Amino acid sequence: MINWIQAPKSEVLSNLIECYWFIEKTKDAASYPYPKLNPDPSAHLILSPSDQAYFYGLDLHEDEVTEPPASGQTGVSSGLGSHWLYPHQQTLQLDHRQAFVHLGIKFRPGALYRLNLNENDEFDSQAVLNQAQATQLQQLIKGELLTKENLFVEELISIARKEPQLCCDQLDKLLLPWLNHVKKDRHSLLVGRALPLVATTNISSLGKSLNCSQRTLERSFIRVTGLSLKQYQAMNKLEVLLEHLYQKQAHDIDWVEVAFEFGFSDQPHLIRHLKKQLGQTPKRYAKERGFTIDVYGGVSSS
Repeated sequence: MINWIQAPKSEVLSNLIECYWFIEKTKDAASYPYPKLNPDPSAHLILSPSDQAYFYGLDLHEDEVTEPPASGQTGVSSGLGSHWLYPHQQTLQLDHRQAFVHLGIKFRPGALYRLNLNENDEFDSQAVLNQAQATQLQQLIKGELLTKENLFVEELISIARKEPQLCCDQLDKLLLPWLNHVKKDRHSLLVGRALPLVATTNISSLGKSLNCSQRTLERSFIRVTGLSLKQYQAMNKLEVLLEHLYQKQAHDIDWVEVAFEFGFSDQPHLIRHLKKQLGQTPKRYAKERGFTIDVYGGVSSS
């Protein structure tokens, strides 16, 4: 398994894009066939060969998974080629039985709102987060942006394999003209101030900290991110917790200590929470973390 993660160099792009990432499984590589993707408040534009299949499933709460849910079943998204992976509150199951390669652009929470903002300020964040047709962003996948200077998806992937930094430089060059003029309205400005505070501030007092009513903040936050403050905080807390576990060997993890450090009442509370979120016990997750950690712009396994 080959993968890397790098941040854009441009400050303008960094305001909208958290990182570029790359992951490839070769034909002869041994890896877990059905890894899981952690809940994520960010949107990812995933560039892939046009004939390569992708699969995301939600039916994850089985102790042992031998086959993914059938295509067409509720909670399943599948198709071919480049696509969008939108913010999701549930752990997703992937199908990595075959060789694959993805080059990803991870947008920051709320970036889709800013990219689709119209002059009438009547943007429907839920529509953008859940529909994949007739949006400005879909034009990027279809080639409006990526065919400039004859640089196609396949060429970007080829560069990413050998020269990650050159690939990131090319993405910066391609994306900057498109994103350079993106503006913030009053909702995105308020949410931009709130996002860094969610992890460290009591949600109920966050509005007061930002000199606005709690109701105004909640409405703007849902409008911009598609998530409530509570949902976003829970996802952020889970990500930090999993990164903490990922840095430790499975046999070195003291689950009582972890529960105390991350604000759970006791070890059973932590175990119930993680099993609900991940569809498996924490010990099993820790053991298989090299396969199940979020490598789609999350923690690198290299």
